[in-house]
Amino acid sequence: MRKHLFSAGLALLVAATSLSMTAYAPPAQASEIKYIVNDVPVTSYDIQRRAAFLKLQKRKGNAGEEMIEQTLRQAEMKRLNIRISDKQVDDAYARFAGSNKFKPAQMDQILAQAGVTSSHFKDYIRTQMGWNQALSARFRAEGGGGGGGTSEQDAVRRMLQQGGAKPSATEYMLQQVIFVVPASERGSVGKRKREADAMRGRFNGCEQTREFARGLLDVTVRDLGRVLAPQLPPEWADQIKKLKAGGATPVRETERGVEFIGVCSAREVSDDKVAQMVFQAEGLGKEGNEKADELSKKYIEELRAKARIVNR
Repeated sequence: MRKHLFSAGLALLVAATSLSMTAYAPPAQASEIKYIVNDVPVTSYDIQRRAAFLKLQKRKGNAGEEMIEQTLRQAEMKRLNIRISDKQVDDAYARFAGSNKFKPAQMDQILAQAGVTSSHFKDYIRTQMGWNQALSARFRAEGGGGGGGTSEQDAVRRMLQQGGAKPSATEYMLQQVIFVVPASERGSVGKRKREADAMRGRFNGCEQTREFARGLLDVTVRDLGRVLAPQLPPEWADQIKKLKAGGATPVRETERGVEFIGVCSAREVSDDKVAQMVFQAEGLGKEGNEKADELSKKYIEELRAKARIVNR
């Protein structure tokens, strides 16, 4: 379900694949503050960029309202300590450009000609990615979306209806290895990635990881314990599911530095808790977009109700 929320949350980004090549550059105007959202200004420049983005997408919408909502989302991301690294944004931008058969430099030019600018689009991408994480956290906190998730009793009832068969899921024992890179030292990420790649190359199980890490500077090894397949973090899930015990995911850059996840063990399990998760995921898989949209709308309405929004 978390993976589905992630995909649903990027729907607007995917919708932009209908990019028009027609140049549209709004006339240059002096920027002025139009709204103040929880002490954060939203300027006419921001709104002009969003209006150009809407036109480029051939999508109707209120640019001012969208920028207010984006500011609310960014504030919530900050409150939840959700950080999306520049590399994550740049990688998503490059993938988007490639899906439209452009190089990033060509995409920069198109967005500039359209009056959107690459910086505005990247800020949009960062917010969408962070909002997905906020939605996932909210989903978990509500036990499966607005209190409507499948209970263990519901799962047992469905099992009886299906002849008593319990669904199974893979249970993983995982270990997370983080090569910490402080924000002030992001220039050394390349070196840290090489160190992490070297350690990952030696990984063949979780018993010796701490021994490998001994003597290395600022390396954290975390035992993540029992994690069922439906609970896997969306950004790691696909890679972990491809692995067997003793395998490790590719090294990736995160807000903490660079890291990988090792699989200590993997086995198929079947119990009432697994049944609850599997049935819940199946139900949300059919209605995931609608539920994600509903959850996002409800979340935004709550943030608006608490916010101080001043129209200038």
